[in-house]
Amino acid sequence: MAMDAGPPIRPIRPAFGLCLALLLAPRAAASQDPAAGEVRSVTIPGSDVSFSLTFVPGGTVLLGSPESEVGRDDDEGPRRTVRISSIWMGVHEVSQDEFALFRHRRLDDDVGPAPDVPFDADAVTRPSPPYEDPAHGMADEGHPAVGMTRWAALHYARWLSLKTGQLFRLPTEAEWEYVCRAGVPTEAATGLPDDLGAVAWYDANSGGAYHRVGTRAPDALGIHDLLGNVAEWVLDGYAADAYARLPEAEPATDPLAGHPARGRGLVRGGAFDDPPERLRCAERFPETPAWKRRDPQVPKSRWWNTDSPHVGFRLASPAGSHTMDEIRGYWAEILGGP
Repeated sequence: MAMDAGPPIRPIRPAFGLCLALLLAPRAAASQDPAAGEVRSVTIPGSDVSFSLTFVPGGTVLLGSPESEVGRDDDEGPRRTVRISSIWMGVHEVSQDEFALFRHRRLDDDVGPAPDVPFDADAVTRPSPPYEDPAHGMADEGHPAVGMTRWAALHYARWLSLKTGQLFRLPTEAEWEYVCRAGVPTEAATGLPDDLGAVAWYDANSGGAYHRVGTRAPDALGIHDLLGNVAEWVLDGYAADAYARLPEAEPATDPLAGHPARGRGLVRGGAFDDPPERLRCAERFPETPAWKRRDPQVPKSRWWNTDSPHVGFRLASPAGSHTMDEIRGYWAEILGGP
């Protein structure tokens, strides 16, 4: 895996229209780029809730795993080199207290990114009440938000983008693996960190539950829980042959498979109830009907999975700045609406 400071390149295979293609890649920096590992704190307007992002310079990564890697699945190949643009990555998984501001209207308000930028809390599309506790009684403040669908995670990212005036979204699958390989040195044979228990909650040390964010050691980029604790939604739709569709001769730039709001999604990183082989940078885990097994609704909820307390998400933000019109256009293209 190699990082470099080359100029940002727009995606060569945008999945939708021009707006999404532009906003997947960062804008040229107005001044000197941040240093690798620089941390930025964001306070959600109208609250005292904050979260942190770390800067990851762009570069290239070899996606997938060698056929000899222990626990390897067929959908982890063929290996392809892709180019990733600079990105800000969430230091932690989105927490219960962060997600609650979006989930519960009573906790939100009309405070936006600036006095002259309108924000209407009553106009926000919010999750319907879940059939059962998405956290299965395991969580409180400081724990990762869990049990939401990819649809719900996307709506949270839109709400946060409009609330803060900064574009937030789910990381693409390629971005997630790029950041994982940049921060987590692994053993060649297994693809696992040298000391998995130090950086991850998984079946051998979790006690059958997920834990507060940031209670395991950070990786080399200062990111916590990228492996283990809860698995994380990515922006792409799942395709078993996603890597085979990428070009061999020239690395694809910022690839995105499928539609972010349609079809079968997938999560990365493994969770508190997974064995070690699921906690590899290359492991791809598509969503399954079992995650909604106990949901009696017809159709089943678009917002919640009754049986996935092992699933949460982390946010990413393209480097550079974007106007509110561009941010609104990005989300209108993915989720519809104004």
